[in-house]
Amino acid sequence: MSSMRALERPERESEALAEELAARGAAGRPLAIVLGSGLGGLVERLAVRCVIPGAELEHLPRPRVQGHAGEIVLGELGGVPVIIQSGRVHLYEDRSPFEVTRFVRALARLGVRALLLTNAAGGLVAQWAPGTFLCLTDHLNLQGRSPLFRGEGSRASPYDEELGALLEQTARAHHIALERGVYAGLLGPSYETPAEIRALRALGAHAVGMSTVAEANAARAAGLRVVALACIANPAAGLGVESLRHEDVLWVMRRSAERLAVLLERVGPAWAPLLSR
Repeated sequence: MSSMRALERPERESEALAEELAARGAAGRPLAIVLGSGLGGLVERLAVRCVIPGAELEHLPRPRVQGHAGEIVLGELGGVPVIIQSGRVHLYEDRSPFEVTRFVRALARLGVRALLLTNAAGGLVAQWAPGTFLCLTDHLNLQGRSPLFRGEGSRASPYDEELGALLEQTARAHHIALERGVYAGLLGPSYETPAEIRALRALGAHAVGMSTVAEANAARAAGLRVVALACIANPAAGLGVESLRHEDVLWVMRRSAERLAVLLERVGPAWAPLLSR
C-alpha cells in the first residue's frame, strides 16, 4: 500500500500544477517549450505575453541555477499559442525525477500536443562551432534515474521524426546551421573529463548535457509528441579550451537565442496542422 501511495503522489502533484496553470489561462495551447540555460530572451519575441512568476505557482519546482528564470510565459510564437517554461530544474539540484518532470506531465492535462525541449550542450564533434543547433534523434540516459512509472515507456526513441524533419527543413530554408544526433544526459553538476568524453563518443553520442532526457521520456509516456533542440555552447573537454565556466555557456546561449527565435517563428506554422490531429 505504501508503494502505491508513493506512486500516486507525483500524479497528484502534476494534476495540482495543471489546475493552477489552467486557472491562469494556460489550457488549450497546442505547443509547449522548455527553455534551457541562457535562452530566456526568446520570450521577448512572443506576442500576447502573460508572465506567471514561478513563486505564484505552489506546485511548480523552482530552479536554483543561474540563467534559469523559473517562470511560465503564455503567448503566441509564429501564430501558434504556446506555453513556455523559462528555466527548468535539474536532478543535480537535489530534485527527484518526478519534480524534474512535473511540468511536462502537467502539460498533457492542459491539452498540449507537442513539447519542444531546448538545452545547452557540450559538443562531441570537433567541427561543430559554438552556437550550432542539434536536433536530437535519440539519447543516452546516463543519469541513473528514471521519471517513469512501472509499465510506462518503450524501447523506441521518444523524439518525433515528423516534427523533427520539419524543423530541419525550416532551418535549411533559413540558412540556420542544424545538425542531427544523439544526446548523452549525465547527472552533473560537474563538467565531464576528457576520459568521459572519449567514452561518450565511443558510445555514439554527439553532445552531452545535464537535462532533457527525463523530460523527454516522461512527456512521451504522457502522450506528447517530443522534439529536442540542443545548442552547442562549447567543445567538450579535450576538444577545445580546457577551462570552462557557466558564464561562458550563458554568453553563447544568449547570442544564440535570436536565431532560435527565428527558427521557431518559422517552424510554428509548419507544425500547426500536425498539432491539431
